[in-house]
Amino acid sequence: MKTWKLGFVICVWFVFMVGSCLCRFVVEDISLKVTSPEDIKGIYECALANFGVPSYGGTLRGVVKYQKENHESCNTFNDVSFKSKKPGDLPVFLLADRGDCYFAYKAWNAQNAGAAAIIVSDDTDRLLTMDLPKDDPNTTYLENLTITSVFITYSLGASIKKALEKEDQVFVTLDWTEALPHPDERVEYEFWTNSNDECGLKCDDQLNFVKNFKGVAQILEKKGHTQFTPHYITWYCPVEYKSSTKCKSQCINHGRYCAPDPEEDFSKGYTGKQVVVQNLIQACFYKVANEGGKSWLWWDYVTDFSTQCRMKDQKYTQECAEKVITSLGVDSKKIDECVGDIEADTENAVLKAEQDAQIGSGTRGDVTIQPTLIINNRQYRGRLDKKAVLKAICSGFKETTEPALCLSNDLETNECQINNGGCWIDKVANITACKDTFRGTVCECPIVNGVKYVGDGFTHCEAARCQVNNGGCWAGSKDGRNYTACVDGQTNGCSCPSGFKGDGVTSCEDIDECKEKKACQCSKCKCKNTWGSYECSCAAGLIYLKEHDICISTKDVNTRDGWGFGSIFFGLIAIGIVGYVLYKYRVRRYMDSEIRAIMAQYMPLDNEVPVPVTRSHGDI
Repeated sequence: MKTWKLGFVICVWFVFMVGSCLCRFVVEDISLKVTSPEDIKGIYECALANFGVPSYGGTLRGVVKYQKENHESCNTFNDVSFKSKKPGDLPVFLLADRGDCYFAYKAWNAQNAGAAAIIVSDDTDRLLTMDLPKDDPNTTYLENLTITSVFITYSLGASIKKALEKEDQVFVTLDWTEALPHPDERVEYEFWTNSNDECGLKCDDQLNFVKNFKGVAQILEKKGHTQFTPHYITWYCPVEYKSSTKCKSQCINHGRYCAPDPEEDFSKGYTGKQVVVQNLIQACFYKVANEGGKSWLWWDYVTDFSTQCRMKDQKYTQECAEKVITSLGVDSKKIDECVGDIEADTENAVLKAEQDAQIGSGTRGDVTIQPTLIINNRQYRGRLDKKAVLKAICSGFKETTEPALCLSNDLETNECQINNGGCWIDKVANITACKDTFRGTVCECPIVNGVKYVGDGFTHCEAARCQVNNGGCWAGSKDGRNYTACVDGQTNGCSCPSGFKGDGVTSCEDIDECKEKKACQCSKCKCKNTWGSYECSCAAGLIYLKEHDICISTKDVNTRDGWGFGSIFFGLIAIGIVGYVLYKYRVRRYMDSEIRAIMAQYMPLDNEVPVPVTRSHGDI
């Protein structure tokens, strides 16, 4: 048994290699801000634990406590309570040292003593991800472990302890607001899971999560707020193990795709090969459903399969899977084609893509923990809790684009209710520029009853209703001209523009200025009505002057223009000559005075007193 386990560890190691590159595990972190005392004030990185309930999109502020007599938090705090003693007190963050017991057990003891968070200090200056214990026989407490848990470097831990020894109060803020990217109005997330239901606490957690999160996930997916993709981890056997019977019992396609034995006992129960096949069926189910525009059906399939086809009930079979597929109305033939021949010595396109996807890219590391949730290409850290995961997804939306589901009072606090979020407000009209978002507020001038307000959103906003549906007023276009009866600055009402008449709401009719004798009234003028205006002209040889409403001869214009141009031209020449003479005179006087001053320094002139020379410190 031990030899095979070692062999399988090699399989796991091999899958996370690309050429000669070993797997890359990325420690997901958030910022830890020390606000007091002054000598350690600053922003530091801290690593998120893979247990507890994180607060993605939010912050948590507290005061740090350290217990020397139980500094590793490996014992219960029977005589100590970290609960707030009176309303308004900050919650307590317990600082604990690494060593002697599981990380999760440290957090459990801190939680039972009333701490709001535990900060574990390493014994070196590095960051790592605190994971769930793998060999702890007592794991029942993990189901109720909700405390926030983070990991810090030895240096930061030592600085905090030193401040506490001086009886300084250490105030810390844990900040998740930028833990996940939030570039746009859609969140992409992946769930790396397994069809196996006999792998202990982690299998139980992921099955419970899928059942509890299904409704929320399907709502988000159907409305286009998210793009969800399930994934399945597989391994492959090294060449020297392919011919072994145990490798064949754990793999398909000649050792290319493998999974560990569910019970880790090869003499009974289901095999890893059966797990790989079920994983492949689930992956193909998603592929076919997604191609049919119903990707959310994956959630129904997985929950139904985990209920109807459990290993414990000896129903973990392809026949049971077939029944579930048929009940959901998905074409089983397409799924069979996707699954292909599991005995063939060829690659399977779906599982090959899954293995490739396990290798991280960009800011995302390799997937080495199962189950793993990835949101906007960053790995989620913490318990697979419905509310906590929904918070994480909501923090992945760009501000003001979050679905209403993310802005419920159960998930976040509406900061607009506190001092209006620091934004502009018209208390008389009850209009505000404050917009609540999942991570805080945005000050943005609003649109109220079709009226758009413009401004900086902080100090002022003013009505610009014409930008939205034309303010409910008439508008028209003809002959390349556009007119509107909406006037910016007016909060209501519509007025037909000049050249039109009507109520301004339903219609504005063109006024015939020519017919009503409102234009071109001179004796030699000719009037032509246009849409919204008019044009005046004169007979041949005459030019119309609009400002005087008169037709004049082109000769008069040329004569007047000629005299006018000539006068301006010669006037400019005269001014230029006078200016040049004055310039030459001033330059000549200036040069004479400069030359006389220089000569006086070396050869005094008659009736001149020598001028002393002053040197600066930079002179040679």
